[in-house]
Amino acid sequence: MPTLKVFRYNPKSGEQAYFQSYQLPEVKSMTVLEGLYYILENLDPTLAFRSSCRQGVCGSCAMHIGDQYRLACETQIAHIGNTVTVRPLSHMKIVRDLVVDLDPFFAQYDAIKPYLINKEAPPPREYKQSPAERLKIDTLVDCIFCAACYGSCPVVANDEKYLGPQAMLKALRFVDDSRDTATNERLAYLATDFGAFRCHTIFNCQQVCPKKLDPSGAIGKIKMKALWAKFTGKLRKAG
Repeated sequence: MPTLKVFRYNPKSGEQAYFQSYQLPEVKSMTVLEGLYYILENLDPTLAFRSSCRQGVCGSCAMHIGDQYRLACETQIAHIGNTVTVRPLSHMKIVRDLVVDLDPFFAQYDAIKPYLINKEAPPPREYKQSPAERLKIDTLVDCIFCAACYGSCPVVANDEKYLGPQAMLKALRFVDDSRDTATNERLAYLATDFGAFRCHTIFNCQQVCPKKLDPSGAIGKIKMKALWAKFTGKLRKAG
């Protein structure tokens, strides 16, 4: 029978963290998320985890499953093994069991000013963008905020000020947006000690992204753009 070995921890109880094993029924194509719901509804109503859409869209159910960060709703138990270990995302405070405090993750996202900044007079209607201009940011808008990249990043583990791969991927989305006029200011912020140049280019973020995005590549582009802006004197003006 398939078994989920689930990380359990309630900081309010004063007890140490531990793993608890649950045997599941043989159900073809059962996902890890379905297994967790089976446990919650039939075996242990105290188990805590996050989920929402169950379709790989919301990113709520990102966890460390087996040997990698994955979305529980997209991961079939049979594809991992007969016994699957499930842990919460790393580098964040555990609220309970598989639920972590995502406030630091979203604080870093908020820090990059994730909205269009345009200092010019607004047009009569919308800001127009050509198909070619839109193509530059197409993949950058597909992030689902699952925080798998953040949890897998060793720099995040050792530096709480580091923006992290997700925030910088989204920052490039605005740097490359033809409608945004704050490019140099954004690059000046991203070129600080807690920004792009703090990245060690280990590629963990790229490997775990469920949407096959490339945060490492985005950070590399930010580095090149920031260096060019500094070389041409624009970065100093932005600071």
